[in-house]
Amino acid sequence: MKYKVVLFGVKDTSENIASFIQEQICPVDLVITISPEVTKKNQVSGYKGLSSLTDRYGIPVHEADSYFLTDDRTQRFLAENEFDIGISMGWQRLIPKSVLDRFRCGIYGFHGNCGYLPFGRGRSPLNWSIILGDTRFNLNLFRYDEKADSPNVFATEMFALTPHDDIRTAQYKNMICSRNLIRRLLQAYQEGSITIRTQSKDFDSWYEKRTAEDGRIDFGARTRDIYNLIRGVTAPFPGAFAMCGGDRVTIWEAHPFDEIIDFSAYAPGEVIEVFDGRPIVRTVDGSLLIDRYECVEPIRRGDILT
Repeated sequence: MKYKVVLFGVKDTSENIASFIQEQICPVDLVITISPEVTKKNQVSGYKGLSSLTDRYGIPVHEADSYFLTDDRTQRFLAENEFDIGISMGWQRLIPKSVLDRFRCGIYGFHGNCGYLPFGRGRSPLNWSIILGDTRFNLNLFRYDEKADSPNVFATEMFALTPHDDIRTAQYKNMICSRNLIRRLLQAYQEGSITIRTQSKDFDSWYEKRTAEDGRIDFGARTRDIYNLIRGVTAPFPGAFAMCGGDRVTIWEAHPFDEIIDFSAYAPGEVIEVFDGRPIVRTVDGSLLIDRYECVEPIRRGDILT
C-alpha cells in the first residue's frame, strides 16, 4: 500500500498537527507513534496516545514497539509498503537511515534555537532557550538525515521569547509557526518543488540532554536564572524543584518579587514571608515570589529551601 503523507509523533502537539493537516491541508494517510509500553522504558514528557485519530478521522495508526523504529513488526511494515513524505512532530529520537530511505520525498522535522543551524543542535532546544534567557527562537523545518539536526533547511520562521513566556506559551508560538511551515512544505510537495538549503556559515553547538533532576533550583543563583529555569521546565515537563527539610517542593510558577528591599537578614533560599499562601524566598540578588507549588506540607516563614 502507498501512504503519501505520514506523521511521526508521540505527544499532544503531534495530535494537534495531525488534526491541522487533516482539516486544513490534505488527508493524513498514516500516523506512526509508539505503544504505551515503550514509554515505560523512555522518558517522554507530554506523551499522548494517538489512536483517537483513527476514531476521529479514520487515519490508520501504527504503534511501534521501539522508539527507534527497529522492532521487527515496524521493519516489516515499512518494507511492505510505500511512502512519499513524512513529517515529524514531537518525535524525540533519531529516525534511522533505513526508515528515511523508505520515503520518496524525505522526512521533515523541526529544530530551533536563537541562532541558525547547525548552531544549537541537540536536545530540548525550546526549554534550553528559555532557561538561557534567549529572546528569540528560529524554528527550522528541515529534512532529516542520519545525523542530528543537520542544516538541510526547507524554511525558517522566527518568534519572540518574552520574559512572560513559559515553556507552554512558547509551545503555543512554536505550534503556530510549525503550522505555517507545514503548509508551505505540503504545498511544495504537491507542486513537486521542494527546495532544500544545505549551506550554512554558522558553527556547531549542542544542547545537552535534560533530565528531571536538572530542574533542581540553586538559590545561590541570580533571580533571573532561577526564574528562567522555573518557566523553562514547568508543565508539561517535570517542573523545577527544591527541598524543604526532607520534602520535595515542585515549583510550577514563580516570578521575581523585589530587588531593592533589604533582605540581608535572610539567607538565600530562606522564606521571608508567606502572603495568601504564596512564599517569598530570598535569592542572592533579591527575592522570588512562588505563585504555585506542590509539597506534602505548606511552606512557612523561616523555612529554608535547598
